[in-house]
Amino acid sequence: MTDGPEKDKVRNLEGTVLSDAWARLTRYSFDLRQSDGQWDSQTREIYDRQDGVAVLPYDAGRGTVLLVRQFRLPGYLKGGETALIETCAGMLDETDPADRIRLEAEEELGYRLHALERAFGFYVSPGSVTERITCFTARYTPADQVSDGGGKADEGEDIEVLEMPLDEALGLVRSGDIRDAKTIALIQHVKLSLG
Repeated sequence: MTDGPEKDKVRNLEGTVLSDAWARLTRYSFDLRQSDGQWDSQTREIYDRQDGVAVLPYDAGRGTVLLVRQFRLPGYLKGGETALIETCAGMLDETDPADRIRLEAEEELGYRLHALERAFGFYVSPGSVTERITCFTARYTPADQVSDGGGKADEGEDIEVLEMPLDEALGLVRSGDIRDAKTIALIQHVKLSLG
């Protein structure tokens, strides 16, 4: 798993697959070396999702960003929300992150993106989920629109494209109307870096 000094931190790692439907859920048992050198036996259930990618397109001339609004079952289950505002995103499907997000942007937003820049990457929830998301920013103008977007109907996507001023998006973060972590991080990144 890990090379270097950390490789001796875990021993006796064993996994039992509990579910392997949309993603794999595995119960792991292992021994973890504590900072005092003692071994502690632990058990964790880990949700193994493939890595993802996200982008926040920014029109510097008009000061606008492109976002999406779509139904998310966890939001509905936790708070009755029927739709969340998010950045354009998708799963890597074993492709190059930059290539994948360009394709997602055309499908979801209807825009061909330019000047794609890697902003940062992060673990979604490192205590229990393996998924990492690579985040990008990109430039766009109205001339880059190639379709109405909306996602792929055959994949159950029903996506509303939102264009708004960057400051309005930041206001939605402050008010709590944007609650998606990758979206919050990218809006703040663009505001600090480009806005």
